[in-house]
Amino acid sequence: MWLYPGIIFSLGMLIPGKLSLKLQYDRDQVLHIMPETFQQVQHLQHLCSTLLLDLWKPPLPEDIWAGEDLHIRVPAPLVQEVKDSLDQHKISYKVLIPDVQELVDQSTPRERSIHREVPEGYVYTQYHPMEEIYQWMSEIQKNNSELVTQHYLGKTTENRTIYYLQISQPSDDTKKIIWMDCGIHAREWISPAFCQWFVKEILQNYKSDPKISRFLQNLDLYVLPVLNIDGYIYSWEKERLWRKNRSPYMNGTCYGTDLNRNFNSSWGSIGVSYNCSSEIFCGSGPESEPETRAVAQFIERKKSDILCYLTIHSYGQYILTPYGSTTKPPSNNEELMLVAEKAAAALMGKYGTSYRVGPTSLVLYNNSGSSRDWAHMIGIPFSYTFELRDKGTHGFLLPPNQIQPTCEETMLAVTTIIDYVDEKYLSGGAGMLTSSRLGLSLCLSVVLTWTIS
Repeated sequence: MWLYPGIIFSLGMLIPGKLSLKLQYDRDQVLHIMPETFQQVQHLQHLCSTLLLDLWKPPLPEDIWAGEDLHIRVPAPLVQEVKDSLDQHKISYKVLIPDVQELVDQSTPRERSIHREVPEGYVYTQYHPMEEIYQWMSEIQKNNSELVTQHYLGKTTENRTIYYLQISQPSDDTKKIIWMDCGIHAREWISPAFCQWFVKEILQNYKSDPKISRFLQNLDLYVLPVLNIDGYIYSWEKERLWRKNRSPYMNGTCYGTDLNRNFNSSWGSIGVSYNCSSEIFCGSGPESEPETRAVAQFIERKKSDILCYLTIHSYGQYILTPYGSTTKPPSNNEELMLVAEKAAAALMGKYGTSYRVGPTSLVLYNNSGSSRDWAHMIGIPFSYTFELRDKGTHGFLLPPNQIQPTCEETMLAVTTIIDYVDEKYLSGGAGMLTSSRLGLSLCLSVVLTWTIS
């Protein structure tokens, strides 16, 4: 690398004290297309595959369907060629993002204070690099030692330490657990921002909010603010739209595994790629990545105590239930849907933001190896993926001025789910829809119908 410094400097942006090849997205555009015919779908699949376009939604060309939204990022040199091709095939489109770099610049603060006062002076309405999140975690524990402990989870590919926070009121009993992780995909910056917001809200309000106070008496909250630490750092320092982790493959000629295709849940069966250059490369095997293994081994040890697994992503505005690899519903599907619908209604009540609810395979696209599916398959009864704002106007580049409203509304949804779980298992559960009650009611219905007939 050092043999050709002239080339390096011409390709990247030099930051003082650091050689940085920061990828620029000047005049790249994101197009919104909705194909209407099978022929249009075929052309779009061919276009995306041959030009290696960055598919934002859905992630694979074969998941492009007539009547379904397609979001693609087109590099500036190809914009006109792609638009001409769409016009020739009478495929209508609109420009969602006219200049990707402008949105990238908006989401990255120009000046950062390294010695920021934390957490009192911590700004929850802007995005933070990993160094500041590490510092925030340490300070949160130090300033709330009666409630918060920071724990080692594992190491990343690049040997960084993964920590989670445990929020727990002192108790002589072993308590049940709610797990929440953020930042499994590096470019989804709103996700770690929400995990931090969630912790802040719990700590600020657990004494005054009766709902939070009640469920904290019965439940421990385990929060992993950033799972894909290497990828997250890379998205700050090198390539804002990086998604995967940073594990090297093919002798270092390509990098990264999609950690949300790497769990041992129908691994590699559908909605993945075996090409290490792909955004949805599933790895060399289930749990091939140290980040995935760290989570999986920990959850396996604790699974009898974990009642709910929440994993936070963006974008699209969905609350997704299992499964992604099959349309066969889980055994407690009705209850999963009921709780998700309640959460979506609570979220909408804040700012009117609409979320779609349902199994991934039916409302979004097929995938395998996801953490949500894996958690449910090993026996955790409630398992959900949140896809936060928006629906594509900004996509993965949600501006900082949307952090607060996004987090406020998502907080209502998440606490609705936690409250339901607490009520069902730990606070009496008088009004809960349980699978046993549902089965009993169905049996009674059958008996009554038979008797009457």
